[in-house]
Amino acid sequence: MKTYYTHSLGQKKSWQALDGDAQTDVVIVGAGITGCATAVELCERGFNVIVLEANTVGWGATGRNGGQVTGSLSGDQAMLKQLRKTHGADAEDFVWNLRWRGHDIIKNRIERYAIDCDLKTGHLFTAWTEKDLPEFQSMVDDAHQRGMEANVSYLTKDELHERLQTPLYEGAVLNTKNLHLHSLKLCVGEAMAAESLGCIFHENTKVTNIKTTNQQLVEVETPTGTVRAKHVVLAGNAYHRLLRQELAGYLFPAKLGNLVTKPLGDALCQQINRDDNAVYDSRMVLDYYRITQDGRLMFGGGTNYSGRDISDVAKILRPSLEATFPALKGVAIDFSWTGTAGIVINRIPMLGKVKERIYYAQGYSGHGMATSHILAEIMATAVAGENEDLNTFESFWRWRVPVPAAAGSAMVALGMKYYLLKEHLAGRA
Repeated sequence: MKTYYTHSLGQKKSWQALDGDAQTDVVIVGAGITGCATAVELCERGFNVIVLEANTVGWGATGRNGGQVTGSLSGDQAMLKQLRKTHGADAEDFVWNLRWRGHDIIKNRIERYAIDCDLKTGHLFTAWTEKDLPEFQSMVDDAHQRGMEANVSYLTKDELHERLQTPLYEGAVLNTKNLHLHSLKLCVGEAMAAESLGCIFHENTKVTNIKTTNQQLVEVETPTGTVRAKHVVLAGNAYHRLLRQELAGYLFPAKLGNLVTKPLGDALCQQINRDDNAVYDSRMVLDYYRITQDGRLMFGGGTNYSGRDISDVAKILRPSLEATFPALKGVAIDFSWTGTAGIVINRIPMLGKVKERIYYAQGYSGHGMATSHILAEIMATAVAGENEDLNTFESFWRWRVPVPAAAGSAMVALGMKYYLLKEHLAGRA
């Protein structure tokens, strides 16, 4: 499937498939943003690393998402509820710092390795109805109490519509710390940064089995060779089915749709989005959009929680796009595609160890750009022997649905319909 990201990537570096056996300190399974970020973290700590990718670097959700890096940490309220029992007053500090940790990692990495990924700043979280506004004001107040007065501000409806030419929304939170970027360029840039530190990548190398040995090594088997390592990191999120006995029932796929218009020209881009902010709204199944580096509108939404593919992304999303920006009615759409996100029922990202030497990170529930970098740092720190943050994530209670994957997806979809009905009855649909 050709996406805007692959179209605009430029000349892509490719890596050979694994051919024969190898041994290393750490094997990473999956070369999306989690795998590549973890590779950089580990190599910077002096580990020898091999990354195995079933397709190509950034092929999965990394190269199909909306490219927004925000502090909207998934599962934050569920996380706080559990942490207050063990961390007391420190729970709020832990979650708050977690929100922004990924931003700093990404910005520092882009600067350190000179990664060109169309980085921009500025984001609008828009209120779908007036009922959202008290919560929005509370968000701004909290941010100001945390020292973010210069980054976070409340916008009235009129102030918002000076920035966005849309009939929608009743107000917004403007956040200038949040980022938006070309996620596939970032991922490939991180892969090349890791390679410069000694990491070895193998594309088109599907992992078929993982097993431990008597020599306290883990064997990662592929059709073309086996890699033996002291540690393994599973970074495939919703795209792998490894170690089902330990991991099945926690994570469910959701299909995301995205499209990109033809180039709009500078004047029209500024007309519809004066300050070039990324945007998403306050609904449970939301729309999200931004202007690309070459002056197109990237518009996403229409999430399908059953896990089934979206048949015609452009057809499904066009009505929402045109309702958001009437000036774009009938605009040509050059690219449309789907991606698969990993959804956890209570939305808390999953991080931990399956066995003593096998780590995993998954379940970002649509907020993976910043979260993936946070969890990559925590996993690398744990491999190096410091487990405090890893232990915190492992301590979270999680829902496990003991049914086949298809039935679990149907249950998740039914649950989402319930919340959407509540949203509709509350006047927020």
